Formats: sequence, C-alpha cells, structure tokens
Amino acid sequence: MSSTLLEVTRASHEEVERLERLVVKDLQTDPPTNKDRLHQSHRVRNMIEQITSTTHKLIEIYEDKDNARKDEIAALGGQSSTSANVNVFSAFYDRLKEIREYHRRHPAARYVVDTNDEYEQLLKEEPVIEFTGEEAFGRYLDLHELYNDYINSKFGKQIEYSAYLMQYQEYMQKLLEYLGYFFERTEPLQDLDRIFSKDAIIDLDYYSTVEELMELGPEKLKEALASLGLKTGGTVKQRAERLFLTKHTPIEKLDRKHFAKGSRGPEQNGGTITLQPSEDAKEIALMEAKVQKLCDLLHETIVRTKENIEKKRLDIWKLYKNAKRTRCNLSLKVMMRISRYTNPLKLPMGWDGKPIPYWLYKLHGLGQEFKCEICGNHSYWGRRAYERHFKEWRHQHGMRCLGIPNTKNFNEITSIENDI
Repeated sequence: MSSTLLEVTRASHEEVERLERLVVKDLQTDPPTNKDRLHQSHRVRNMIEQITSTTHKLIEIYEDKDNARKDEIAALGGQSSTSANVNVFSAFYDRLKEIREYHRRHPAARYVVDTNDEYEQLLKEEPVIEFTGEEAFGRYLDLHELYNDYINSKFGKQIEYSAYLMQYQEYMQKLLEYLGYFFERTEPLQDLDRIFSKDAIIDLDYYSTVEELMELGPEKLKEALASLGLKTGGTVKQRAERLFLTKHTPIEKLDRKHFAKGSRGPEQNGGTITLQPSEDAKEIALMEAKVQKLCDLLHETIVRTKENIEKKRLDIWKLYKNAKRTRCNLSLKVMMRISRYTNPLKLPMGWDGKPIPYWLYKLHGLGQEFKCEICGNHSYWGRRAYERHFKEWRHQHGMRCLGIPNTKNFNEITSIENDI
C-alpha cells in the first residue's frame, strides 16, 4: 500500500504542502529576542532544506527513468507491459488482495493518524546553534584566535615576498572562513554564494550586443571596467562599448588610451609587454573582495563588537580603580609581603610569579570550574580556557583513544558516555 510509487508521490506532495504552511505560519510570528529570531531562521532553513530534498525525490519519480511509474499507472487500468490483454476485474481483485495483505501485516495502518500535532512540534523546536561564549549567541564576533595569528605572524618583519604572500594568503583564508561561517549561523536564510555571485565580474559570453550591456546600468558597468583597469567615465553607451571590446580582444592587446591613468595596462616599448597577475595574486584579490563584502554585511555586528570591547576596557579600569582604592590604606611593604608569601584567596599566579589581581580574577570568571572526563577529569578554570581546551593536545589524545573524530560536532561534550 504505502510502498507503491503513486502513494509515495502523494505522501511527498502532502509533506511539501504541510512544510510550506508551517514556513508561512512561523514567519508570521515576530520573535521578541535575538535568540528567538535565530531559532526561527534556522527552523525555516531546515524546513526549506527538507522541502528541497523531497522535491528532488519527486522529480526523480516523474522522470521515470525505469518506467516503474508508467507500469503502475497501466496496471490500474488493467494493462500490463508483459501481456496486452488483462482482465480489469482480475487486476482489481489482485490489487484488493494486496491491500488486505498489507493491512493484515500492518494493523496500525488501519487507523488514520493526525500528523498536524507532529508538524506543529517543529514550530516549538529550538535548533542547536554553535556559538562561543565570546560571540554571545551571534551578537559579537570572536576574533581572538585570528588576532593571535596576526600578532604572531611575520607581516612586519623582513621576509621574502613569496613567504609573505603565502602567510598572508593563509591568514586571509582563515578570516574568510570564520566570517562566512559566522554569517551562515546568524543569517541562515541568506544565500552567501548568491551574494558573492552578484558582485562577480560580468560574463560577456551572455551578451551579444552593446545594447544588451547597456541594460545593466552605469554603476555595474563602472565596477566591471574598474576591475579590468579600464577608464570608467563617459556615457552608458561609451562604457558598454569599452567593456564590449574585451569580449573579442585580449586585454593586453587593447589600445593604451582605453586604460585609466596609473593602471597596469600594456606598455609599448618596441612591442607589447603584458603584466599578468599571478594565480596566487588573483586568489588573494578574490578573498579580499569577499572579506570586504562580508564586513559590509556584518557592519552592525562589527560596531557592536567594538562597543563591547570598549565597555569591557572601561569595566576593567573601574574594577582596577576600586581595587586600588581598597588597598590604599595598606603600606607598600605589607602588600609586597602578602603577595609574596600568602595567597589566602588561592588566586592563579601571573607572569611575575605573584597572584593576579582579584578584579581580573572575577572579570574572566576564573572561579568557575569545568571538568572533562575525556581529559582524565582535568579541571579548566574559566569559560575561555574550557572552550580552548577542545583544540589542545590533551583533549585530542583522549578523543583518539576513544576512536572518535575530534570535530566541532563533539564540542561542549565532556562525558565519555555521551560521546560514545
């Protein structure tokens, strides 16, 4: 019964319609908080992906490459691909026998189950979204790891150009991956590939005349000309004609008058000298353009992150002044003796061998203890140290011993039983 191709088709159409109604119903509600907005966006994205997957299955059924759907429809009318004349009544009773046999083997199928409640539960679902403590559920960026890579790099030192290019390329790749992953988590309904494709250089293969190029508008033509180093002035028709020249003429063979001043156009010195950028330079330029686009899309988040960092600095200064005011009655010698020989609060030691200030201890939440069974019940003090330990050697060794890959899916899981 449910295994027939027509029944699968009907059920798939019903599932698509139900999911479409749920998407509309979910988007009609206005989420009160940023957390609820993210949950709603990820729910809608999951339902859209489910609709897309079901639609692909329906397309495969309608294409009917193995003629199974055609044979099933023919069987309903008493026809068969093997024999030309089949009794309609015998085909009907054979079908009835199959239905009775199916219900005999599956008694629960006799009762109609209302699946509305099951689909309604999807609207109450809270998808798991991976955010670090510093990101505060998508409100701020967490660039500490990239900042450490930057200050430990050799960008400001005298190194060979090839070494600089390789190191800069790796850094830009990491920055692009993080910003793209952050944007996908905070804006799950946006298509990042489509956003990048809109800013790509115009593909002239799709245009056969100058008039078709003029329909793109002056701004789009200006961006395309500037990317090629050509002059960007003139009317829309002049810009389109100048860009259309590059379709059949290589850029290095164009006349020098078409290039903008200061651009790296062809230089005629007894011949044409072509200055072609390397593949690495093109790749880096593309990554820089993508990073700039992501920075424009995440402008509000970047501003909030800057304000949050400035607020933290101000809080640190206030805590420092308050701690300094409480200790002003003690003499310097007494303070040195206390810090050197005693540590009543059991504060962690700083780089100078002395306990760190109490205000700094409170700021970083070093009083919170996090234990990890995978690391041998090792304790980590503070949220930041706990999050970083998933990439450290001790946790990686424990995951290898358990035979589990150390991926982001197993972050925040410290129990061996839950991992297995």
